[in-house]
Amino acid sequence: MSAIRHASFAPHVAPDTRLLILGSLPGARSLAEQRYYAHPTNQFWRLLAPVVDRPLADMPYDARLAALRAANVGLWDVIRSAERRSSSDSEIREAEAHDLAALVADLPDLRMIAFNGGKAAVIGRRQLPRLAGITIVDLPSSSAANTVGFAMKSERWLALRDAL
Repeated sequence: MSAIRHASFAPHVAPDTRLLILGSLPGARSLAEQRYYAHPTNQFWRLLAPVVDRPLADMPYDARLAALRAANVGLWDVIRSAERRSSSDSEIREAEAHDLAALVADLPDLRMIAFNGGKAAVIGRRQLPRLAGITIVDLPSSSAANTVGFAMKSERWLALRDAL
């Protein structure tokens, strides 16, 4: 199978965003459905639910986004576009990064940036200037391909509460 160029979604942020969660690039299922973290085995919505104290995984997608906005949580990806043969981050080639510095400059209430997975952290950290007063956190990936276990992931993701 040859690599196909994929593009990410528009950011889901508001001016009062306090916590910005950055993934790498949406997978095939998310791209097909035009929804962040659409694959049913991805644990993103289950991991984030206790952070915002809402049952995100049980809610319709638009309600999930509204709940994040109400909790001052924003979503985006560090990669604008890239070539990839599968949904695996290890398959990402020829990545073109988003201008994270410009986005962050427009978020005056931002307290924390969290990278969902190693690939997002490696690419995203290169895009950010030094940020005074903003905590940067590297999270274990919410992907089911990261097999460290839900309990360990959840413990690390709960630290995101500090931004809210």
